[in-house]
Amino acid sequence: MARKSVRQLWKAKLEGTLAPATWPDAPTLHRPAFRGRVLGIDPSLRGTGLALIEFAAGRSPVLLSCRTVRVAPKFPMPYCLAEIHRAVEALLAEFDARHVALEQTIYVQNFQTAQILGAARGAAIAAAALRGKDIYEYPPLRVKQAVVGHGRASKEQMARTVMGLLGHGRPLAFDEADAAGVALCHAFTWRDGG
Repeated sequence: MARKSVRQLWKAKLEGTLAPATWPDAPTLHRPAFRGRVLGIDPSLRGTGLALIEFAAGRSPVLLSCRTVRVAPKFPMPYCLAEIHRAVEALLAEFDARHVALEQTIYVQNFQTAQILGAARGAAIAAAALRGKDIYEYPPLRVKQAVVGHGRASKEQMARTVMGLLGHGRPLAFDEADAAGVALCHAFTWRDGG
């Protein structure tokens, strides 16, 4: 077929004789929004943040519950781990979360600190796993990028953004805001495999 000039193409279009081009179907970028409850966890031995957020179509995310599991330094590590496990278990018993999202351990130079953070994460993960929940992990940089828009956001920026997204009246503690940020990151970036 000979190539047509622009003038000939316009003439054919106006006369209604121009055959539509056969283009392949473009892939859709739209994906269904996450629906359900997510328990976000910011693990730490002495101050684990927990935030349970509900996501539904057509409305802003709703913070159902949040708390910081504070354990005084006078208590030994096993006691702290038990408290973290109990707190996660209690939230999952009260609110049936669809998924659990945790902040991954960042690179630490001190081996003992890495061990302690790993133990705190393990206590939280064990509580969720015993309830049969799907567990997802996100690096702090990805959480900040998904929620605030850049990976080097401060704790204050994170807390303000989370409160704005949730329309929450009272200020959240940094641990709670970080946990809510992990839950928001999960809902914003999660892809359904099926």
